[in-house]
Amino acid sequence: MCNAGGNDLSNLHSAAPKSAARAAPPMARSQNGQSEDLLALILSSLDDDKAENVVTIDLRGRSSVADYMVICSGRSSRQVGAIAEKLVERVKEATGRTAKIEGKDQGDWVLIDTADVIVHVFRPEVREFYQLEKMWMPTSAATPV
Repeated sequence: MCNAGGNDLSNLHSAAPKSAARAAPPMARSQNGQSEDLLALILSSLDDDKAENVVTIDLRGRSSVADYMVICSGRSSRQVGAIAEKLVERVKEATGRTAKIEGKDQGDWVLIDTADVIVHVFRPEVREFYQLEKMWMPTSAATPV
């Protein structure tokens, strides 16, 4: 897909997780602060695994898909996959929820759907190419962590 140097951006469209292109059906989401607790768990996991440039976007009132979106980067495909894998394990351990995960095998862009919080973990070049923050973030809604 990408050359060894990671600079070939011509095929990035194929790096997108398959579900990213289609709208997800509304899922039953938790209430009473549970999405904030889940967000805190996710941010802690990302910090533990040295995710970079973590941005949180509040989607409440803007989307029925989730309450929050978190976007972050890993330095390599291996780190991106490891960040995502550990996050899914920690969410399962803490909440009993099985998060849906797509794109881990490629390691360019991994999408983790925990129902209340959608997490995107990118390699930096892929994140720059897709620029999800610009699509979802009003000027005051994104909070760098």
